[in-house]
Amino acid sequence: MSASDAPLSVPLSPDEALVLFEFLSRYEENERLTIEDSAEDRVLTTLLSRLESHLVSPFSPHYRELLASARARVRESQG
Repeated sequence: MSASDAPLSVPLSPDEALVLFEFLSRYEENERLTIEDSAEDRVLTTLLSRLESHLVSPFSPHYRELLASARARVRESQG
């Protein structure tokens, strides 16, 4: 496993995790992503910031190709 294939951990506080859980659970129920509380916006912004600090691909000139490949791998891994 190369460094680029290593699992990624993004820390969340228990409160952040609970707010994110509720947000994603609502999506599972009605397939709509809607912010119902400003805490959800805050958690999503925090999550994006933490991902930005771990990822280099979004800053690559080949980002679109990297994203397309990643999407294909994720779809394939879901069976």
